[in-house]
Amino acid sequence: MLDWKIFAFGSAFFAGITAILAKIGVRNIPSNLATFIRTVVIIIFLGVLIGLRREWKNPFLIDKHSLIFLVLSGIATGLSWICYFRALQAGPASLVAPIDKLSLVFAILLSLIFLGERLGMYQWIGVCLITVGVIIIIFK
Repeated sequence: MLDWKIFAFGSAFFAGITAILAKIGVRNIPSNLATFIRTVVIIIFLGVLIGLRREWKNPFLIDKHSLIFLVLSGIATGLSWICYFRALQAGPASLVAPIDKLSLVFAILLSLIFLGERLGMYQWIGVCLITVGVIIIIFK
């Protein structure tokens, strides 16, 4: 099994590429249409991946608690994408992407509140540096 850190770096790398590709993609179309197209591509891509890996399960047979939170996560993702594409359409990717990465800080803070996770001194320093870094970038 591959280490989770490899997937985390892959996520960051592909999110970085996403910002550039999306900025170019929303140039001449409404941001909500761009979000829809992106979503359809993801559905097709994941459908093929699930099929190839033989991972399909009937969603209605999945634990209700898990299903509720996955639906809520999907709604949050959709709202995030709608806001992200609109921001990319109106603003420079070099400023939109760093602000979007404040999601790291929000995720960490929410994990402390709702999941009971704890941070050490170095992690708190990192959270502060991320926040200060974004502030510096957006107020050039």
